[in-house]
Amino acid sequence: MAKITLSNLRHSYLPKPGKPADYALKKIDLDWQDGGAYALLGPSGCGKSTLLNIISGLLTPSEGRILFDDRDVTGLPPDQRNIAQVFQFPVIYDTMTVYDNLAFPLRNRGVAEAHVDTRVREIAEMLEVTEMLKTRASHLSPDNKQKISMGRGLVRDDVNVVMFDEPLTVIDPHLKWKLRSKLKELHQQVRATMIYVTHDQTEALTFADQVVVMQDGEIVQIGTPVELFERPQHTFVGHFIGSPGMNVLDASEDGGTVRFEGQPIAIEGKVTGQGGATQIGIRPEFVSLGDAGLEARVRKVSDVGRHSVVEAMVGDTSVKAIIEGAAPEQGAAVHLAFRADQTRLYRDGWLATEIAS
Repeated sequence: MAKITLSNLRHSYLPKPGKPADYALKKIDLDWQDGGAYALLGPSGCGKSTLLNIISGLLTPSEGRILFDDRDVTGLPPDQRNIAQVFQFPVIYDTMTVYDNLAFPLRNRGVAEAHVDTRVREIAEMLEVTEMLKTRASHLSPDNKQKISMGRGLVRDDVNVVMFDEPLTVIDPHLKWKLRSKLKELHQQVRATMIYVTHDQTEALTFADQVVVMQDGEIVQIGTPVELFERPQHTFVGHFIGSPGMNVLDASEDGGTVRFEGQPIAIEGKVTGQGGATQIGIRPEFVSLGDAGLEARVRKVSDVGRHSVVEAMVGDTSVKAIIEGAAPEQGAAVHLAFRADQTRLYRDGWLATEIAS
């Protein structure tokens, strides 16, 4: 296990990059502590896989350094970094038994057979596959094959980091929650440094203690799942995380007074900075319907079981609210109220309010 440091990292696939747009990864400085559970979260094309390949040694960065426990490994090949990787598709040998699949990474490194047996049985017990040890891998279901693939990554006790690259993509939805829970449980047991790469917010937020959110080759926020939900540092984070995501509404600001559709809006804390495109952000969970507030007309109501998502139009702008109980009918006139301590100002996408300490 290791602390991983990314220092002044940038990467371009072009031979002579010049402008920022030429870089698939823009300047990144990041520390992952030894034994932590982390997620890299973002849409396709945001740079997650590029960053993963740089950490694993499959790519050499255009600029910057990668350090494991303060040791520079930037120039080392993958086999000298002691990294285990679990991919989208299970990497196992169908002709081998489950036992031999789990034992393979250790036997390949000349580990004594007594230790191989001990370690295989430990991991099999953690994965709850002990009764399958004599079963040929070709007879396993897809979720159990992925379990064995995970086990192959965890069986070595000399790894610096275990990296998971979209490991649940091919798993049936009704089985995903079981594997997510098992992976979280495994981390708590083995305490290895784990990095989970995904575009799925549910997977990231249920696995990781710290989530790194990426957009267009940049890190836009690092935080706990609660921090990302409750106080997005960028409108992208607010929009990407949540179902539905945060309302991001064009606004104006003058002398600390913020207006939306011409109406003054109370916001969290003190406005900072000036200039730039101004928006307010508020999650649908903190928009309520009542007798006072912004005049709106209901455009659509979606019943999602425990609550309803009401989409209402304030002028030409759509605002979503999550409500419990009886929902208004489509076309009904309503009033929307924004909870002030959850309403934030953003400039050019970045948070521009601060809370007094």
